[in-house]
Amino acid sequence: MSNEATSAATPARFSHEKIETSNFLMIVLILLVVAIGGLVEIVPLFFQKSTTEPVTGVKPYTALQLAGRDIYIREGCYNCHSQMIRPFRAETLRYGHYSVAGEFVYDHPFQWGSKRTGPDLHRVGGKYSDEWHRIHLNNPRDLVPESNMPAYVWLDKSPADAASIGTHMKALRTVGVPYTDAEIAKGADDLKNKTEMDALVAYLQSMGRALK
Repeated sequence: MSNEATSAATPARFSHEKIETSNFLMIVLILLVVAIGGLVEIVPLFFQKSTTEPVTGVKPYTALQLAGRDIYIREGCYNCHSQMIRPFRAETLRYGHYSVAGEFVYDHPFQWGSKRTGPDLHRVGGKYSDEWHRIHLNNPRDLVPESNMPAYVWLDKSPADAASIGTHMKALRTVGVPYTDAEIAKGADDLKNKTEMDALVAYLQSMGRALK
Protein backbone atom coordinates (compact mmCIF):
# COMPACT_ATOMS: atom_id res chain seq x y z
CA MET A 1 0.00 0.00 0.00
CA SER A 2 2.80 2.31 0.95
CA ASN A 3 4.68 1.50 -2.27
CA GLU A 4 1.55 2.18 -4.36
CA ALA A 5 1.06 5.57 -2.68
CA THR A 6 4.70 6.44 -3.24
CA SER A 7 4.61 5.48 -6.92
CA ALA A 8 1.37 7.41 -7.42
CA ALA A 9 2.87 10.53 -5.89
CA THR A 10 6.11 10.32 -7.83
CA PRO A 11 4.87 11.65 -11.23
CA ALA A 12 3.30 14.75 -9.63
CA ARG A 13 6.42 15.43 -7.57
CA PHE A 14 8.59 14.87 -10.59
CA SER A 15 6.62 17.32 -12.78
CA HIS A 16 6.73 19.98 -10.06
CA GLU A 17 10.47 19.54 -9.69
CA LYS A 18 10.88 19.71 -13.44
CA ILE A 19 9.21 23.13 -13.55
CA GLU A 20 11.18 24.49 -10.61
CA THR A 21 14.52 23.32 -11.95
CA SER A 22 14.02 24.59 -15.51
CA ASN A 23 14.47 28.36 -15.84
CA PHE A 24 13.08 28.37 -19.37
CA LEU A 25 9.96 26.39 -18.45
CA MET A 26 9.36 28.55 -15.37
CA ILE A 27 9.61 31.77 -17.41
CA VAL A 28 7.26 30.45 -20.10
CA LEU A 29 4.64 29.38 -17.56
CA ILE A 30 4.88 32.67 -15.63
CA LEU A 31 4.40 34.66 -18.84
CA LEU A 32 1.44 32.46 -19.77
CA VAL A 33 -0.25 32.98 -16.40
CA VAL A 34 0.36 36.76 -16.47
CA ALA A 35 -0.96 36.98 -20.05
CA ILE A 36 -4.14 35.08 -19.21
CA GLY A 37 -4.69 37.14 -16.06
CA GLY A 38 -4.12 40.37 -17.97
CA LEU A 39 -6.57 39.40 -20.70
CA VAL A 40 -9.22 38.49 -18.15
CA GLU A 41 -8.89 41.94 -16.56
CA ILE A 42 -8.38 44.08 -19.68
CA VAL A 43 -10.59 42.59 -22.42
CA PRO A 44 -13.94 43.24 -20.63
CA LEU A 45 -13.05 46.96 -20.45
CA PHE A 46 -13.28 47.19 -24.24
CA PHE A 47 -16.98 46.34 -24.00
CA GLN A 48 -18.03 48.49 -21.03
CA LYS A 49 -19.87 51.71 -21.86
CA SER A 50 -18.22 53.48 -18.94
CA THR A 51 -14.80 53.07 -20.57
CA THR A 52 -15.67 53.27 -24.28
CA GLU A 53 -18.30 56.04 -24.48
CA PRO A 54 -17.67 59.71 -23.67
CA VAL A 55 -19.41 61.29 -20.70
CA THR A 56 -21.91 64.02 -21.51
CA GLY A 57 -20.10 67.15 -22.64
CA VAL A 58 -16.86 65.54 -23.78
CA LYS A 59 -15.98 66.47 -27.35
CA PRO A 60 -12.92 65.85 -29.53
CA TYR A 61 -10.19 68.46 -29.19
CA THR A 62 -10.33 71.39 -31.56
CA ALA A 63 -7.36 71.79 -33.90
CA LEU A 64 -5.86 74.44 -31.60
CA GLN A 65 -6.37 72.33 -28.48
CA LEU A 66 -4.91 69.28 -30.20
CA ALA A 67 -1.82 71.25 -31.22
CA GLY A 68 -1.51 72.40 -27.61
CA ARG A 69 -1.72 68.82 -26.39
CA ASP A 70 1.15 67.89 -28.71
CA ILE A 71 3.21 70.71 -27.19
CA TYR A 72 2.27 69.58 -23.67
CA ILE A 73 3.62 66.11 -24.47
CA ARG A 74 6.67 67.42 -26.37
CA GLU A 75 7.74 69.62 -23.47
CA GLY A 76 7.36 66.77 -20.98
CA CYS A 77 4.72 68.47 -18.80
CA TYR A 78 3.46 65.00 -17.83
CA ASN A 79 6.75 64.38 -16.02
CA CYS A 80 5.62 66.67 -13.21
CA HIS A 81 1.84 66.93 -13.59
CA SER A 82 -0.72 64.15 -13.43
CA GLN A 83 -4.15 64.22 -15.08
CA MET A 84 -5.81 61.70 -12.79
CA ILE A 85 -7.76 62.62 -9.69
CA ARG A 86 -8.17 59.49 -7.61
CA PRO A 87 -11.42 58.74 -5.73
CA PHE A 88 -10.08 59.69 -2.31
CA ARG A 89 -11.55 62.43 -0.15
CA ALA A 90 -8.28 64.35 0.13
CA GLU A 91 -7.95 64.46 -3.66
CA THR A 92 -11.53 65.34 -4.50
CA LEU A 93 -11.54 68.13 -1.91
CA ARG A 94 -8.46 69.67 -3.50
CA TYR A 95 -8.97 68.98 -7.19
CA GLY A 96 -12.67 68.25 -7.71
CA HIS A 97 -14.59 65.24 -9.03
CA TYR A 98 -12.43 62.16 -9.50
CA SER A 99 -11.39 61.19 -13.02
CA VAL A 100 -13.49 58.75 -15.02
CA ALA A 101 -12.52 56.86 -18.16
CA GLY A 102 -15.32 58.42 -20.21
CA GLU A 103 -13.55 61.78 -20.05
CA PHE A 104 -10.53 60.43 -21.92
CA VAL A 105 -12.00 58.35 -24.75
CA TYR A 106 -10.58 60.78 -27.33
CA ASP A 107 -7.08 60.92 -25.79
CA HIS A 108 -4.45 58.94 -27.68
CA PRO A 109 -2.41 58.35 -25.61
CA PHE A 110 -4.19 59.39 -22.41
CA GLN A 111 -2.22 61.37 -19.85
CA TRP A 112 -3.18 59.66 -16.61
CA GLY A 113 -0.46 59.31 -14.02
CA SER A 114 0.25 60.03 -10.37
CA LYS A 115 3.49 62.05 -10.59
CA ARG A 116 2.93 65.35 -8.79
CA THR A 117 6.00 67.51 -8.58
CA GLY A 118 3.42 70.11 -9.56
CA PRO A 119 -0.33 69.93 -8.91
CA ASP A 120 -2.77 67.73 -10.81
CA LEU A 121 -4.05 69.50 -13.93
CA HIS A 122 -7.13 67.47 -14.76
CA ARG A 123 -9.64 70.12 -13.59
CA VAL A 124 -7.52 73.18 -14.36
CA GLY A 125 -9.72 74.20 -17.33
CA GLY A 126 -11.54 77.43 -16.56
CA LYS A 127 -9.96 77.73 -13.11
CA TYR A 128 -7.69 80.58 -14.22
CA SER A 129 -7.83 83.12 -17.05
CA ASP A 130 -5.88 82.78 -20.30
CA GLU A 131 -3.66 85.66 -19.17
CA TRP A 132 -2.87 83.86 -15.91
CA HIS A 133 -1.66 80.85 -17.87
CA ARG A 134 0.44 83.03 -20.17
CA ILE A 135 2.17 84.72 -17.24
CA HIS A 136 2.66 81.38 -15.52
CA LEU A 137 4.21 79.78 -18.60
CA ASN A 138 6.48 82.78 -19.27
CA ASN A 139 7.72 82.95 -15.68
CA PRO A 140 5.97 80.73 -13.10
CA ARG A 141 7.56 82.58 -10.15
CA ASP A 142 5.66 85.74 -11.02
CA LEU A 143 2.55 83.95 -9.74
CA VAL A 144 3.90 81.14 -7.56
CA PRO A 145 7.16 82.31 -5.91
CA GLU A 146 8.08 78.82 -4.65
CA SER A 147 7.59 77.16 -8.05
CA ASN A 148 10.49 75.15 -9.52
CA MET A 149 8.82 74.91 -12.94
CA PRO A 150 10.97 76.18 -15.83
CA ALA A 151 9.86 79.12 -17.96
CA TYR A 152 8.61 78.43 -21.48
CA VAL A 153 9.22 81.86 -22.99
CA TRP A 154 9.88 80.54 -26.51
CA LEU A 155 6.30 79.31 -26.87
CA ASP A 156 5.08 82.87 -27.35
CA LYS A 157 7.47 83.33 -30.28
CA SER A 158 6.99 79.97 -32.02
CA PRO A 159 4.13 79.60 -34.53
CA ALA A 160 1.75 76.68 -34.04
CA ASP A 161 2.31 73.80 -36.45
CA ALA A 162 -0.51 74.27 -38.94
CA ALA A 163 1.09 72.12 -41.64
CA SER A 164 0.75 68.77 -39.87
CA ILE A 165 -2.45 69.23 -37.89
CA GLY A 166 -4.69 67.84 -40.67
CA THR A 167 -2.62 64.65 -40.87
CA HIS A 168 -2.77 64.29 -37.10
CA MET A 169 -6.55 64.65 -37.07
CA LYS A 170 -6.88 62.07 -39.85
CA ALA A 171 -4.75 59.63 -37.87
CA LEU A 172 -6.91 60.13 -34.79
CA ARG A 173 -10.03 59.52 -36.87
CA THR A 174 -8.70 56.07 -37.79
CA VAL A 175 -8.65 55.14 -34.08
CA GLY A 176 -12.18 56.37 -33.40
CA VAL A 177 -12.10 60.13 -32.83
CA PRO A 178 -15.12 61.44 -34.79
CA TYR A 179 -13.51 64.28 -36.76
CA THR A 180 -15.43 65.28 -39.86
CA ASP A 181 -13.86 66.07 -43.22
CA ALA A 182 -14.81 69.70 -42.73
CA GLU A 183 -13.10 69.88 -39.33
CA ILE A 184 -9.94 68.31 -40.73
CA ALA A 185 -9.92 70.63 -43.74
CA LYS A 186 -10.38 73.66 -41.47
CA GLY A 187 -7.68 72.59 -39.00
CA ALA A 188 -4.80 74.41 -40.67
CA ASP A 189 -6.82 77.64 -40.93
CA ASP A 190 -7.64 77.46 -37.21
CA LEU A 191 -3.91 77.52 -36.42
CA LYS A 192 -2.98 80.40 -38.70
CA ASN A 193 -1.43 83.34 -36.81
CA LYS A 194 -1.51 81.28 -33.61
CA THR A 195 1.54 80.67 -31.45
CA GLU A 196 2.47 77.57 -29.51
CA MET A 197 1.57 79.54 -26.39
CA ASP A 198 -1.95 80.08 -27.75
CA ALA A 199 -2.26 76.36 -28.44
CA LEU A 200 -0.98 75.21 -25.06
CA VAL A 201 -3.24 77.63 -23.19
CA ALA A 202 -6.21 76.39 -25.23
CA TYR A 203 -5.39 72.81 -24.26
CA LEU A 204 -4.99 73.68 -20.57
CA GLN A 205 -8.32 75.50 -20.62
CA SER A 206 -10.03 72.41 -22.07
CA MET A 207 -9.05 70.06 -19.25
CA GLY A 208 -11.76 68.49 -17.13
CA ARG A 209 -14.59 70.87 -17.96
CA ALA A 210 -17.19 68.27 -18.94
CA LEU A 211 -17.56 66.69 -15.51
CA LYS A 212 -17.76 68.78 -12.36
